[in-house]
Amino acid sequence: MSRHPGQRGRRRALRQLGGALGAWASGLAVPAWAQGYGARAPSPPASDPVAAAAAPQPAPVPGSSATDGSEVRLALLLGNRQYPEPFDLPPIPKNLRDLKGALEHRGFQVTDALDRDLASSRAAIDGFIRLAQTAPPNATLLFYFSGHGVQIDSANLLLPAGLSPALQSDAMRKGSLQLLSDVVGRLPERPQGQVIAVVDACRTTLKQATEDAGLNQVEAPPGCVIAFSTGAGRPAIAPAVETQNTFYTGSLVRLLASTSDETSFSELFQLVKQDVRETMLKHPVEAIRKLAQDPFIADNSRSRVTLAPRSVRETRGPRFANRNEEADWQRLQEATWPPEVLQLADAYLRDHPDSKLAGAAKVARTGSDNAARLLKRSDVRLYKSAFQLQDGLSEDERRDIARAGIGDKDAAARMGRRAMAKGGAGLQRYEGWLQYASALGNGIAAYELALHYRRQEQPVMASRYESIARELGYNPPTSLDNVRK
Repeated sequence: MSRHPGQRGRRRALRQLGGALGAWASGLAVPAWAQGYGARAPSPPASDPVAAAAAPQPAPVPGSSATDGSEVRLALLLGNRQYPEPFDLPPIPKNLRDLKGALEHRGFQVTDALDRDLASSRAAIDGFIRLAQTAPPNATLLFYFSGHGVQIDSANLLLPAGLSPALQSDAMRKGSLQLLSDVVGRLPERPQGQVIAVVDACRTTLKQATEDAGLNQVEAPPGCVIAFSTGAGRPAIAPAVETQNTFYTGSLVRLLASTSDETSFSELFQLVKQDVRETMLKHPVEAIRKLAQDPFIADNSRSRVTLAPRSVRETRGPRFANRNEEADWQRLQEATWPPEVLQLADAYLRDHPDSKLAGAAKVARTGSDNAARLLKRSDVRLYKSAFQLQDGLSEDERRDIARAGIGDKDAAARMGRRAMAKGGAGLQRYEGWLQYASALGNGIAAYELALHYRRQEQPVMASRYESIARELGYNPPTSLDNVRK
């Protein structure tokens, strides 16, 4: 497994909490496509990959015409409890059951695949991708994995049922799914819809959680949102009982059911991130508080897809209670400079506390508050002029500036790369945007900045940002790491 020095001290400290966590855990009380997407038929035996591979082809998505105005939502939930002792994960079946119900409530056609070996996991994914390819441009595609996940040579691996997380790296690599190349990179982009990948990779004991570096930071491809249950390089802990969800999936299920229809999926994942953190920080067990997860989100979505399909939202009354609320929301949407966004979000929540868009306003307030504080730092040389929506900007640039204004680390990195491409005076703006992205938690941007400073023969700055990238949980591929002098 990949290792880096920035995590050694953290792992030593975490091991000391093992006894308390163990006491807490012990004291707590391929789909059958022929039956139709969304059904769950008996799983093919784990020892019978031929049967899994021979599963019938999925039928086309009902109402999948690009012109009929329908909104297709498809989800594949892949979860594995059954691993060799002591790596069994009891909460996983409940995770799948509860999330399936929450997604169906939001209009998804869901197939769940529990305890699949590598061959039948691939068969389930292949069938989901074939089905997704028939979906219209406004479709929403969601892939969810809950089980063991590890990082090897900077790649994020999802372990199928029966594969031990204690195997050597080569065996693990050959026997696992790779998140980006096997799943996310194969899902077809939906221009007016969204692709979502959620990974809740967890451990039931602290000892297991400290034996690897966790998952690596990633950036999402266009039109996609990727969410991890914890920060890159950090452990995610699960109760060792069947009657409870993991912390992350429990929050996701709860907020899917309770959050306003007008909330977007991107905003939902931000709310889940806050909820998981707060829930664990308030936990009665000290070990859990010290291991409070800070979920990771990589967002490159192009469309604002809400939790409820448009056909549902249209039956539930107007979006705004009155014209004043609508005008206030419009002003909030037009603001891009974080201090101004913060002021307008505060005012909106004060004046319209019961708004259907209160969740979105809370995300804007939290993100802009953090962004405004970071922009005051002397090591972030990015100023108000960078956030101005000037004439001639593309739709993507305008969207990323607005997102950067509410603390989106990936939008800030994309703006920096655009500045670099322009050359000349854009070099200083490039550095400012990547400094800002790094401060927001983008380890990939930090490492990119380290390489830039090495090319500029600034070894002190290069070393500093390489260290920041490592601390943020980014483990660069060997091809990038060799660029260092």
